[in-house]
Formats: sequence, C-alpha cells, structure tokens
Amino acid sequence: MSKSLIIAEKPSVASDLARALGVKKEGDHFESESYVISSALGHLVELALPSELDVKRGKWSFANLPIIPDEFQLRPIEKTKARFNMLKKLMQRHDVDLLINACDAGREGELIFRYLVKLSGVKKPIRRLWLQSMTTESIREAFNHLRSEEEMVPLSKAAVCRSESDWLVGINGTRAMTAFNNRTGGFQLTPVGRVQTPTLAILAEREDKIHHFKPRNYYEVFGDFEVKAGSYRGRWFREDFTKDGDEDARAERIWDKATADEIKSRCLGKTGVATEERKPTTQAPPLLYDLTSLQRDANGRGFSAKRTLQIAQQLYERFKVITYPRTDSRYLPEDYIPTVKSTLSRIENPHARTVLDKNWVKPSKRIFNNAKISDHFAIIPTGTAPHGLDEVQQKIYDMIVRRFISGFFPAAQFEVTTRITRVEKDAFKTEGKIIKDPGWLAVYGREAASEQQGEESMVAISPNEPAKVLDIEVAQNETKPPARFTEATLLSAMEGAGKLVEDEELREAMREKGLGTPATRSAIIEGLIHDGYVHRQGRELIATAKGLALITLLRGIGATELCSPEMTGEWEYKLKRMAKGHMQANEFMKGIKEFTREVVEKAKNFEGESVTGDFEPLDVKCPKCGGGPFDESYRTFKCRSCGLIVWKTMAGRLFERSELEKLLTEKQVGPLEGFRSKVGRKFNATVKLSEDFKPAFDFGENGHDQPVTIDTEKHEALGLCPICKKGQVYVLDRAYACENAVAKEKTCTFRISKNILHREIPKEQVQKLITTGKTDLLPKFVSKKGRPFSAHLKLENGKVGFEFAERKPKKRAPQKAVAA
Repeated sequence: MSKSLIIAEKPSVASDLARALGVKKEGDHFESESYVISSALGHLVELALPSELDVKRGKWSFANLPIIPDEFQLRPIEKTKARFNMLKKLMQRHDVDLLINACDAGREGELIFRYLVKLSGVKKPIRRLWLQSMTTESIREAFNHLRSEEEMVPLSKAAVCRSESDWLVGINGTRAMTAFNNRTGGFQLTPVGRVQTPTLAILAEREDKIHHFKPRNYYEVFGDFEVKAGSYRGRWFREDFTKDGDEDARAERIWDKATADEIKSRCLGKTGVATEERKPTTQAPPLLYDLTSLQRDANGRGFSAKRTLQIAQQLYERFKVITYPRTDSRYLPEDYIPTVKSTLSRIENPHARTVLDKNWVKPSKRIFNNAKISDHFAIIPTGTAPHGLDEVQQKIYDMIVRRFISGFFPAAQFEVTTRITRVEKDAFKTEGKIIKDPGWLAVYGREAASEQQGEESMVAISPNEPAKVLDIEVAQNETKPPARFTEATLLSAMEGAGKLVEDEELREAMREKGLGTPATRSAIIEGLIHDGYVHRQGRELIATAKGLALITLLRGIGATELCSPEMTGEWEYKLKRMAKGHMQANEFMKGIKEFTREVVEKAKNFEGESVTGDFEPLDVKCPKCGGGPFDESYRTFKCRSCGLIVWKTMAGRLFERSELEKLLTEKQVGPLEGFRSKVGRKFNATVKLSEDFKPAFDFGENGHDQPVTIDTEKHEALGLCPICKKGQVYVLDRAYACENAVAKEKTCTFRISKNILHREIPKEQVQKLITTGKTDLLPKFVSKKGRPFSAHLKLENGKVGFEFAERKPKKRAPQKAVAA
C-alpha cells in the first residue's frame, strides 16, 4: 500500500502531527497504513563553496573573487548529516509515493524542505501542509486542504533567491572586506551581510549623530495665573513659530536668557485674558499583533526580540494557545468572524464577554482585510485554555490576548482643552486632556487610561476671563542628543527601511520595503552582537568601533549601496513580489550578481592611500614625546608632534577609542576579550606599551610563554599540584599555578586565572579544587551573552571546567485569566 511521507521542521511538530492523525511511533519515525511522519532539525542542507575555492580564511585574497557559481552546490550540514541521511532513506522508500512538506508555513520552511529534497535526488510528487495553528482541529483541517506543488513554486523560488543572494553578498562581501583590511598584515575578519550591514548602518548613523551632538542652552518661561475658580500654570510660546531649518527649534524655546528675562519683566504684575477651546478627539484601538509589533512591545517590558520569538514559538507549538507567530500581517481573513466569536467565547476574561454581549465583532477593514494578508494572518489566541504557562510565557500570552480583545472595543473618547492666556503681546498655553469614555483602554485597566489622560482637570474659566499674573519663572534647559536605539526602536526602523515611523497606519504602508522579515529580524540583531559590531548595554544597542569602521570602509571605497537600508528594503520588496508570482527569479538574481561584482571591484581596485572618513583627533598626551594630539585615519592614530603611530587593530581586534586613550595615558589597558591567534582561536589579554612604545600583549602569570620565579616569601603555597603531583600550587599576581607550569622548562600545565568570566576566584576555593577536585557552587559568573550563572569549577582529565548544579523543575504558574 502506498504511503505519504510527512516531513515537519522539528521533532515536536512531527509528534503533534502524529497525535492529530493517530499515527504511532515506529523506531525513529511515526508510521501507519497511510502515513510516515518524520522531521528535520531546522536547516539540514546548506550552500557550499566550489571545492577549489574552499580555502582557509587566513588565505582569503582578491585573487579568487568574486565567487559567482553558474550553479549553486548543496551539501548536508555536518552536525546534522545523520538526520539528512535518515530522511533521504525514508524518501527513497518504494512504498512512499507522495512527499508532504509540513515545515513551518513560510519562506524559510519552504527552503528547508526544497533543499532537502533537491540534495536527496528523489523525484516524487509534493504537496504542502499550511498550518495557521497547532490545535488538533486546525491540523486536521489543514490536511483536508493540502496545497499543490504548483501553488508553492513562487514561494519556493523566492526562498531560494533569498538564500542565494544572502550567500553571494555575504561570501563575497566578507572576503573582499577582510582581504582589504588584511593588506597591512594580520587577519581581521570583517563579516558583511545583505541585511545585517544596512541594519548596522542605521546604528552607526545614530552613533555618529550622538558623537557630533553639541548641546545648546535654551530657556522656557512659565506663568502662574489666578482666576475666580483658582490658579493654573501656562507656558510661554511663540504664536508665529516656524522651524526655519532648525530641527532643535520649538515654539516654547528661547535661545538667549536676555529675551526670557525681558518676557518675565514685562509680564510680572500684569493681568491677562484667558480663552480656551475644547475639542473632542478619539483614539482607535491598536492593530492586532504581527511578530515585529509584539517584539517591539515586549522589549518595553524587558524582553529581547530573540527571547520574545522563543516564547511565542513555545506558545504556538507546545501549548497551542496562539496562532502562527512568525507572521508579517496584522489582519484577519474576512471570513473569520465566526472563528473570532468562538475564540472570544472560550477566553476567560470579562472584556471578551463584553465584546460578545454588545455584538462588537463586525466586518471592519482595520481587522478583517484579505488584501493585507499574505502567508499568515495576525497573531491571536486560539481559545485553547493556557495550562502550565510559567510567569514569562503568561506575560506574552496576556499581551496577545489583550491586544486581540481590545481590537473589537470602540475607540477611546477624549476631550482636549487648549487654554491661551494673553498678557499684552505675550501668549501662554495650558493644555489638558480628560477621558470621556475609555473604550478599548478599559481592557488595559486604570494605569493605561491615566497614561493617556495626562492632566486630569483644569480650573474652570468664563470666556475672556481676566487672569492675574501671580509669578513668572524662567527655566534653563539644554537640548539632548538623539536617543540610542533599543531593540524596540531598531525593529521599527528596520520595518521602515531605516525610517523611524511612529504612526501605526503609515508604518503599515511602508512595511513592504522593510529590512528583513519579522521572522529574521531578531536573528539579524543577535548576529551583529555576535560579530562584535554592536554592543548591548542595558536596553541600548551601540555600534562598536569595529561596526563604525566597517561603515566607514564601505563609504570610503564607494560601496555605499551595501549599507543602504533603502536598497535592501527594495530587494525584500522584490522577494515578496516574487513569492506572489509577480517577479522572475532570474531577473532578481541578475541584479544581485551585478551588485556583488561591483562591491568586489570597488574594494579590489581602491587606490587611495587611506580610506577617507569622518575622523577626529584623540586628545591625549603622547607617551613618547609628551606632545599630541593623535590624528586619526582609517587604520591608525598618529602623534601630531613626533609621528608615533598606534595601530587601531591588534590580533584581529579593533580597539575602542576609550581603550586606546587608556593605553596611551596609563600605558596599559585590559584584560580585553576578542583577540584571535594565528590559527583563529580567541583569547583574552592585557595590552601594554613596550619600551619602544608599541602595543604588546602582557599575559602576566597567565601567559604560557612567560616564566615566573617563585619567591616563597612573596608567593603563598596552597598545596600539592593535582596534575604533576610534584610541585606546589602558588598564588601569583593574576593566577594560581603550579611552580612547574611557570618554570623556564615547563613540566606541568596546571594554571587557573584569578578571574573567570568576570568572577574573582578566592584562594580557599582553589585549595578545595586541588584537594577534592571541585569547588563549592560559585555564583555570579557572567556568560558571553551577559547572563549571570552559578557553577562548580571541576578538575577533570587535567583541565578545569564547569559543572552546573542540577536544575530544579520550574514551578508552573496556575492558569489565570487575563487581568481586567
């Protein structure tokens, strides 16, 4: 009997499909009379370099660039090769006559399946399972409406073009910029990406504005006024205000104190006339969530974009309580009204009941709009009861439920009062806003309503009532630099291809040309951090010296398109058109190949002595001649007085300005992370200025090449070495080490730093380590991702490593209704 092979993207989804279809486990897969069900482990296949060009990165040069294959080669990813081979065998089975793609319903899921089938060489009919929800009924419904292979051709072409274009720009851009930076020796890995680099450019531009920002003092004048009903305050403003090209200008700002003092003197002791205007305004409920808007709001609550996606995926796959999260739509299908009513009826929330009782679920293009839906609709609850969510999962789930319910509530109604008090020729403004009807704000409670309301009340006045000036205050302030991006604001900028758009409706119109997709944006941000281009400091994202240098390089050699958010947004728009069948793949790839050649040629043929850029002197005293300052170029800082040159890069790591400033003034900086050895291994070290004023590594007693003379009066002995069993372990300045490990002729390897992952290791714990083989459980280690953790240090096979405490199972939060 012939069978259909269903391939899911991950094992957990395969299990859910098997459960919904009643298929039992058979060895490493599920099988019944009709179905064989298995899964990938995410991507199993990748694009490969032509074998003759697969040289080690230390040998990268312009000689082999550009790399533009006539036909792209595929290969199994090494660490999941066994999984690929297992699926290949299942596909080759004689009783399997149909392949069903059950990978994630989107462009990336299509790519995972298509590459898998192509590399396997299997030629069998294909159908597509398109899931919007992981509930049992939704799974069964989707199997009753499998899509044909022909329907999926446009999406599969867009998926392949996305993959090949990223590969072409990434491989060629990275090798070209790395080769350029290596011209002066060493190896400085310089990753470049089709979407990653323009995103970095957004952060670099903001950092540049902050760096060049010069604060300006300004003054504001406030008046306290008395009328029959009481007193109130107003702020002076210029009624004929225009910006005139000054982006810092505001109607209420005065640039010189004399003018502000003049206003004060002419108004004090006077009586003005107060008039006011009251206007009703409304605020519509926010649109439903797509992934980006969910990540943006969750970031305001302390969640990274990556973490929000992980939680949303758990809520979708594991708990089945929300619909597909990796969506770029904020709307629902027009025939979804009955489903919405059914879902609301199963949500334990009084506001959901209100929506149904008042019959507020009606056709509305702000919610039900087929024209605004592509692969998936907005993220909404499924109506399945949320059992066993932890506190974090509950928070994200509550956000989605509240947004869903509030969308059907009426608009919030406000009354805005604008009062103008004129004291002869000077005008003062007082504004107030009160809620007349909270509408959708009721779903979010009193706190949200009070945030929207602002001033609760203003003392009443009669028309043209005299207002006596009680006091005038002149307040001094200064302009502030633009704020650094958070993940929330960067996600908004990526959505608008570099433009920060606050208005929801306008942002919706621009999203077709955004950077990346909702499903990839968090990975792009994490990639920038991993590559050392961006540093996460609290909630702020800051371009590092390495990140700023890459953008300087690209602009300096004329490859500005590679850091253009607008161009990358245009490519994303073309891929979306291709997925809808409105653009040819060969036309798109022709443009990408031409662009790749241009970038490589600009780097290869650059003939300038140095890359030009917006460089600034480093105002420090020269350690060699006492002069200065140090003039900056693309690669170096050079003393203006004696010509001493300090290179910005050392062992593949670019120094921050603050680090070089410390090195030149204190002759030492560190220990610093992120250096690379000649074989590509990362290491940490302190950098000192040598006698001839050149930066040199100083490993202290933690270095493997520096012998140390043990002084028994100065160095405390902790006990017998556990490795060689001959020497004593001593307390050195920066390390604990066996005397035989720091001798001129080394015969032992035992050495442990006094500081491991930002945590000091006390000598008492090292004594415990060398005598029992393990320390106590030590808190306050900090991982490379900045997360604190606790662990034992354990001696095993002559090496010191971590042993983690057994994790206690998390307490599950009891099921709870969404707060009113």
